[in-house]
Amino acid sequence: MAVATNLGFPRIGRHRELKRALEDFWAGKIEEPVLLAASRQLRARHWQLQRESGIAQIPSNDFSLYDHVLDAAVMVGAIPTRYGSLRSDPISQYFAMARGLQDGALDLPALEMTKWFDTNYHYIVPEFSLGMPFELASRKPIEEFLEAKALGIATRPVLLGPISFLLLGKMAGGMPPLVLLDALLPVYEVLLTELGRAGAGWVQIDEPSLVLDLPEGTQSALSTTYERLSKVAGCPRLLLTTYFAGLETHTKLAASLPVAGIHLDLVRAPKQLDPLLRALPRDRFLSAGVVDGRNVWRTDLDAALKLLLRAADVVGPEHVFVAPSCSLLHCPVDLSFEKGLDPGRRSWLSFAMDKLLEIRALTQALYTSDAPSEEFEKSRRARAGRRNSNRVHNQAVATRIRTITEDMTRRRSIYTIRRERQRSLGLPLLPTTTIGSFPQTAEVRKVRAEFKAGKRDRATYEAFLREEIARAVLLQESLGLDVLVHGEFERNDMVEYFGEQLSGFAFTENGWVQSYGSRCVKPPIIYGDVSRPSPMTVEWMKYAQSLTKRPMKAMLTGPVTILQWSFVRDDQPRAETCRQIALALRDEVADLEAAGLRVIQIDEPAIREGLPLRRAAWQEYLDWAVECSRLAASGVKDETQIHTHMCCSEFNDIIGAIATMDADVSLALQDGSPKCICAFSVSQ
Repeated sequence: MAVATNLGFPRIGRHRELKRALEDFWAGKIEEPVLLAASRQLRARHWQLQRESGIAQIPSNDFSLYDHVLDAAVMVGAIPTRYGSLRSDPISQYFAMARGLQDGALDLPALEMTKWFDTNYHYIVPEFSLGMPFELASRKPIEEFLEAKALGIATRPVLLGPISFLLLGKMAGGMPPLVLLDALLPVYEVLLTELGRAGAGWVQIDEPSLVLDLPEGTQSALSTTYERLSKVAGCPRLLLTTYFAGLETHTKLAASLPVAGIHLDLVRAPKQLDPLLRALPRDRFLSAGVVDGRNVWRTDLDAALKLLLRAADVVGPEHVFVAPSCSLLHCPVDLSFEKGLDPGRRSWLSFAMDKLLEIRALTQALYTSDAPSEEFEKSRRARAGRRNSNRVHNQAVATRIRTITEDMTRRRSIYTIRRERQRSLGLPLLPTTTIGSFPQTAEVRKVRAEFKAGKRDRATYEAFLREEIARAVLLQESLGLDVLVHGEFERNDMVEYFGEQLSGFAFTENGWVQSYGSRCVKPPIIYGDVSRPSPMTVEWMKYAQSLTKRPMKAMLTGPVTILQWSFVRDDQPRAETCRQIALALRDEVADLEAAGLRVIQIDEPAIREGLPLRRAAWQEYLDWAVECSRLAASGVKDETQIHTHMCCSEFNDIIGAIATMDADVSLALQDGSPKCICAFSVSQ
């Protein structure tokens, strides 16, 4: 019989309990034992929720106080020497690696942080050095397995695989981290031995690097690694887990590895199923990730069941694990708390708790001939509701999309002509400006909270914001800046602020997901066709410009970034949704220009992170991403100066795309650890 499984559960808790406990600990309001007790309570609750939802193989060691990659580094003793002075205080050492530590004469920078593959989750980048010694320095996977076992819950421990762990890190001197593999593998061998002794029947070993273009030698390293690990005495069965893309050219390699089972992300890459089934030995288990672990839409259970039946026909239903596509870390926890959502739209959604029920329903459907369950009926009603809803489909938007021409993505003149016409701005050869936003002070946040709570009326709130803008303008003038900004005090978030004013967006009250550590975000949900009912920023920008004779720079978030930092509808290509957002922003740009704003900045910090995981697919993405950015910006006169801004990206990967965006000015914030460099450059 098929087995209902899960790859990972959100750590933060239904009410962000982990966030509050962490921040209280960092603030000195609670001691370490209280933090650890709160963590145990969360783990126990999550294991119990999964068991009650019908999950048979429940993950353990998916919980983390900050980040699972950092946990793996600490587990194997990959701790840079600069943190050695904290060896006697493990939790202080752990958080110093994550957040840095400044305490008197002690000044420890944090490890670098970057995006986890193509998600909006950030992981801590391990630092390696040649000759770094590895040891089983933390028994966390074993301890949490035993913790669940003491509660009567058998779990499947989750480990980050040794190949992916090394590839996700950085090696001093630029050497490939895989040179450390021989030194690292004994730690995994000891760990697997101890997990087997503790009673673990299965271990989930995540190797998401298998969906990447692997460096030379990595394929043979994978074979060598799993030959060794499979021979560990008493080793539990290993489930090799991949996600976020398909195996593609690595299919035969993955099928040849001596593991008991392989997990596939069949949401992102359903076409990889048949090739793997042809290559997979008949004694292997297949974990089928058919429930989307990264988005919030109710699963098409009928379509998912067809994939499961195809797998069961080949490997047998008893060798099928029904699973989410990836860890549910990337989903909000509990839809039942969303009282403010329209019931119709709410019925289209599925958060982590709902996804567990979908997994259970699919598992039951694989081995029963009974009538379809209520979950299947919910799925069908949701699909029909979305398909037929006039809230989703806007004929005017569809018609306008069809009118897009190549000319709409091009400025009226080439840059050299625009540069001459923009001299009328009266700027010096090397003008000065800032990125845009000023600090959201405690006072700003307090007044905004009072306004949202109804304790302050709109007139009083907006008067406060105008005062803040006036102070920001006065400060910049006193500093002698050439192009001013208004500070963005009226904005709560660079995506949410615009989404709240665009049609096709919905917002949750408690749809939080972890970004890193205690930082949680509440992404908008793009459920329908996007348009702009009315101007969004024009009145604020007109007011700001009225305060100064210097050019005031209007600030907008770009279409690709709004797309990337939202939960995006899954019933049309992402490029189509991005074009709709671009057209809405194009209207805003035109209105800003008509209102007298001669400098307009369109921020695209997320354009790099949208790159597909395989390089072969990069150009297709960059083509439509750049098209959308140009579509938003290109409706203005030559005299209007368009800026773009990108930050925290590896710009070498997209430098050609940045050039083709054809902005008049590009501002780039290069994120290096621990310093940031801000560059102002005029496009050529």
